[in-house]
Amino acid sequence: MSIFAKPVFDATVVFEGQELFKGQGAARQWAEQVAREIEAPVEVRKIGTGWALFAVQDGQEVRWGVFGQRLKRME
Repeated sequence: MSIFAKPVFDATVVFEGQELFKGQGAARQWAEQVAREIEAPVEVRKIGTGWALFAVQDGQEVRWGVFGQRLKRME
């Protein structure tokens, strides 16, 4: 099962219309799982009042938040 299909049961916050992880620790745990899935380093960064996941894929920065209890790529 892909990590992107697993439900996110951690607390979230909404900042500027984006649902983000509320805690840095939860974001780090998910970052580790995503890093294994995509086989690339993933870091967490604070955005406003929440935390998002960041990685570089195909030379472009990609970031993920939460949407409907699933990880979602943010534009």
